[in-house]
Amino acid sequence: MAKHSTRNQRLGWVLFVLYLGALFYLMFFADMAERGLGVKENYTYNLKPFVEIRRYLFCASQIGFRGVFLNLYGNILGFMPFGFILGVISSRCRKYWYDAVICTYLLSYSIEMIQLFFRAGSCDVDDLILNTLGGTLGYIAFHIVQHERIRRYFLKHPKQ
Repeated sequence: MAKHSTRNQRLGWVLFVLYLGALFYLMFFADMAERGLGVKENYTYNLKPFVEIRRYLFCASQIGFRGVFLNLYGNILGFMPFGFILGVISSRCRKYWYDAVICTYLLSYSIEMIQLFFRAGSCDVDDLILNTLGGTLGYIAFHIVQHERIRRYFLKHPKQ
């Protein structure tokens, strides 16, 4: 943690640790279908971009709303807090947007590789795309909130 951290940054670190704990629990230990370390007998993976996304979009009636929502929107919404919290805790990610995108990509890549090596779910490049999109949207939401906070501050404290 930085020497001169603010109250919001300290709170951000607490939320960050809680978020990562919840994320890893949901990814590897929750009682969801085909989740858990070593649950699958064979390695399952998809290395072709947009194959699963396309399948979920065009075969939604066969898959069902819950399956589509959990896969497409769940991956995006699940990583939005990560992008938002990165903006709070990291001055480097606040300054350079691509650092937040790279950090989100690396976390998602790590999760996908753990899923592949330990046969805990399936390794899917589309999840990588959706997770990175979610983190990026979370980072954009952070900047919108920051812009609004700054605007309100200057409305309360106009220059004399």
